Amino acid sequence: MILLTLRTLIFVHHFYLKHIIMRKIYITFLICLLFPFFTFSNTPEEYDENEDTLSGMLFMDSIANSFKYQRGLVKIKDFATIKVPEGFKFLDSEQSIFVIHSLWNNPEDTTILGLLFPETSGPLDPDSWAISLRYAEEGYIDDDDAESIDYDELLEGMKKDAEAVNPARIENNYPPIYLIGWAAKPYYDAANKKLHWAKEIQFGDGPSEVNTLNYNIRILGRKGYLVLNAIGGMDQFDAINKEIDKVLASVEFVDGYKYSDFNPKLDKVAAYGIGGLIAGKVLAKAGILGILAKFGKLIILGIGAALGAIWKLFTGRKKTTETAQPENKEQPDVS
Repeated sequence: MILLTLRTLIFVHHFYLKHIIMRKIYITFLICLLFPFFTFSNTPEEYDENEDTLSGMLFMDSIANSFKYQRGLVKIKDFATIKVPEGFKFLDSEQSIFVIHSLWNNPEDTTILGLLFPETSGPLDPDSWAISLRYAEEGYIDDDDAESIDYDELLEGMKKDAEAVNPARIENNYPPIYLIGWAAKPYYDAANKKLHWAKEIQFGDGPSEVNTLNYNIRILGRKGYLVLNAIGGMDQFDAINKEIDKVLASVEFVDGYKYSDFNPKLDKVAAYGIGGLIAGKVLAKAGILGILAKFGKLIILGIGAALGAIWKLFTGRKKTTETAQPENKEQPDVS
C-alpha cells in the first residue's frame, strides 16, 4: 500500500507541479506526509494531534523558507520601477499570486505584479501585512474633479456597490463583503499625481474580532495607473499608515509612461476621474476579485488537519480489515 501510494504521488509530482516553488513545497509535503511511517511506526493508534501539528509546522516552515525576495531597485515590466524601501522586501508576481490565492484563500488574480512585505515578517506570519501591486491600463485619469468631491456621499455609493458583488462571491464560495467606512479619508497629491485612502471592510455576515483594512494607493500615469493595496487588519492601521509616505515615494513610472507624458492626440482618456477611481467603478470588471483579505491563520490551522486526514486514510485501512467492515468508498475531506 505504501509503495503504491508513493508511486501515485511521484506521478502527480512529475506531471502536475512544474514551477520551482511548487516543487519545493510538494517535496516537503511528501516528507511531512511520510514522516509518521518512519518515526511513529509501532502503533498507528498512537498518532495524535501533537504529531498532526508537528507535520503541519514542518510543512508551513518549508513554504516560508521557499520564498525568494528582492531588494533594491526592481523593474515592474517595462513601465515602472519600485525602489524597495528600507525595512521592506518584495515578492515577484508568480510567488505573490500563489500567496494571495493558495495561502490567503482569495479569488485567483493573475494581474498581481508583486507583494511588498515588512522585512521582519512574511506571508505566513499571523500578524503580518503586505502591499499588493497591480497595473490598470484604463487610460489617462483626468483629475479636474479632485477638489469638488463629497467623500461622505461617495462612501454611501461605495457601500451599495460593495454589497452588489456579494451574490457572485457567495456563488463562488467566498464570504460576502461589507464596507464599514473610511479608515482614512482620500487624499490626492496633485503635484505628484498620487492618491491614497483607507477603507474598513467586514468579511462575512457574522461579527469579526478584527475587520480587514484595505489601504489604497493609486499612482497616475500616461495610459493608466498603478494599484497598490495594503492588506491587513484594522489593528494594523497605525503600523501601515506610518509607512505610507515611504511606500508612495518608492514607486514611479518610467519615462514615456509618466502622467506628464500624456499626449491628447494619441492617448486614451479614462471614462472616470478621481471620484470614479476611489469609488472603484473599474472593479465592475473585476467582480469578486475587487477586494483582498488575509486568511493566513485559517490556512495554518488547516494544514495540520489535512495531514491528519491523509494519515487516517492510510492507517484507517487496518482498523477496517480487523473489524470486517464493508469497504468505505467515501473520500476523506482534506480541504
